[in-house]
Amino acid sequence: MPVSINEGILTEDQALDPHKWVSKHADYLYAYTITRINDEEQARDLVQETFLAALEKAQNFEGRSSERTWLTSILKNKIIDIYRKKSSAFAKRTDVLEAEEEQQDFFESSDGHWKAAHAPQPFGIEHYDPLHNKEFTSILQKCMQKLPALWSAVFTMKHMDDETTEFICNELKVTQSNYWVIIHRAKINLRACLQKNWI
Repeated sequence: MPVSINEGILTEDQALDPHKWVSKHADYLYAYTITRINDEEQARDLVQETFLAALEKAQNFEGRSSERTWLTSILKNKIIDIYRKKSSAFAKRTDVLEAEEEQQDFFESSDGHWKAAHAPQPFGIEHYDPLHNKEFTSILQKCMQKLPALWSAVFTMKHMDDETTEFICNELKVTQSNYWVIIHRAKINLRACLQKNWI
């Protein structure tokens, strides 16, 4: 039986079913969250807040996406709010000249290639192995926890959520030059941490 929402008609397949959200989507939403914020309690809270927000906004659901996609988009906005709060405590001004000086330690000034001592090493995950992949993910998460909050937020939004530079800069209130410095520093720090703890 069709359900009328916002003057449109949703089929039963498109209609929301809040009674089944926990059984159908909680594990997925939790896994999505924990890989982005690395805090189990906060991840559980965000999933619950997502369900509550979805209940409040249920009349706005138009059936253009699946129920899970809609819930994930609500959750994603909540995660971005967490990033904003964490990053506002961090000094957002990143000195570009200081970052360029740091690069001199890693790159040849003549051609911009890695110096031999700092060249990336293979991580040992070239072949798929579920156990190694799980171990690598655990070490990567620990390394990301060591990053300043803003760096972690920028890196996650760029490389896990595939957000655009413009979107990230707007959401986290950073300039594009600061964004590139942050991305560079986050990558260098993560690489060093992974090489120390994984290779």
